[in-house]
Amino acid sequence: MRRARIHFAGREQWGAVEGEGDAQCVRLADGQCIASKDAHWLAPVTPGATIFALGLNYGEHRAELGFAKASTAPLVFLKGHATLAGHQSTTPYPSDAHQMHPECELVAVIGKPARGVQREQALGHVAAYTIANDYAVREYLENYYRPNTRVKNRDGATPLGPWLVDAADIDDPQDLRLQTRVNGEIVQDGATADMILSVADLICYLSGFMTLIPGDMILTGTPAGVKFVAPGDEVVCEIERIGRLCNRLEAPR
Repeated sequence: MRRARIHFAGREQWGAVEGEGDAQCVRLADGQCIASKDAHWLAPVTPGATIFALGLNYGEHRAELGFAKASTAPLVFLKGHATLAGHQSTTPYPSDAHQMHPECELVAVIGKPARGVQREQALGHVAAYTIANDYAVREYLENYYRPNTRVKNRDGATPLGPWLVDAADIDDPQDLRLQTRVNGEIVQDGATADMILSVADLICYLSGFMTLIPGDMILTGTPAGVKFVAPGDEVVCEIERIGRLCNRLEAPR
């Protein structure tokens, strides 16, 4: 099942599902079907839990950034909830940046508490999957620490959604194709099979020193394909069986 969180008719609504046979239709919990363009899409996970994100978790992306050798431990960082934006949102382009680029990422949403979980049982703690576009601004990277807080915690710079797809509907999260298009041009084309650490590996690692709780999100990294964008560009991140996440960049106000 695909579920979404939208604002429509003056209130937030849950349980919206994709209309049968029409990807541009959103069917609300009361049975009403509305056009996708008439909905104000919200990030499909409510704020409150922890947002984890991975840096350099795809080999080819590491290589294109000059990191030839994989580290023994994952590069994990945390994100604030104000970074999240919904499908069809706009993201401000920093006035002092010229090297901003999109990053398509598979997101695992935790469904039940996990502490000291073994790899073989890890996926049983995932409730759903969604898509993130975790924009990076390369000018803001400082010294050896990648990424730093200023790069990955900008308001509205992590579109999320549009759908939460039940984990039961995804047989293998390591067998999904990812693509990013900027104004229709493919700039990222990868596969989750190329992750250095899989979804299960990451849950095992994180739960080894802390408790993961329902609603926690793990952004699992991005494949190769650094493409600098500009205000006015339309960016579409797509993961097969999960959906298409659309976003547009706007000049700072």
